[in-house]
Amino acid sequence: MATLKDRITEDMKTAMRAGEKDRLALIRMLQAAIKQREVDERIQLDDAQTLAVVEKMIKMRKESVAQFQSGGREDLVAKENAEIAVLQTYLPAQLSEAEVDALIQAAIASTGAASVKDMGKVMGVVKAQAAGRADMAAVGARIKARLGG
Repeated sequence: MATLKDRITEDMKTAMRAGEKDRLALIRMLQAAIKQREVDERIQLDDAQTLAVVEKMIKMRKESVAQFQSGGREDLVAKENAEIAVLQTYLPAQLSEAEVDALIQAAIASTGAASVKDMGKVMGVVKAQAAGRADMAAVGARIKARLGG
């Protein structure tokens, strides 16, 4: 079975052949970020760790979008959103609202969480199961609301 890194490499070759300069530049940037982390930590990244790099790049672009919108730079907003769309193709299928709620409910039950003080325990359980498949900031807000925060 091909790894996520293999898929990214194949997509780079496809973008190169098709002459998609913007997509190619973004995929090369992603590969550089993956390689940088491998060199820094002296490891080979597995799919979960590669996914974390992709998520970090998406998060950085979402933050940039907010900055560009407040600065009135719609041209840059469009560019960042296009990059987010490409990066999201590497994420696994996203969980539905109901699936996220079910994970939160199960995590609260398994950890015995009773208040916002227990949010870290619940978040740890949910994050392990939903990594890459849900916006963890939104999940955190829902956990906090469920625990009465």
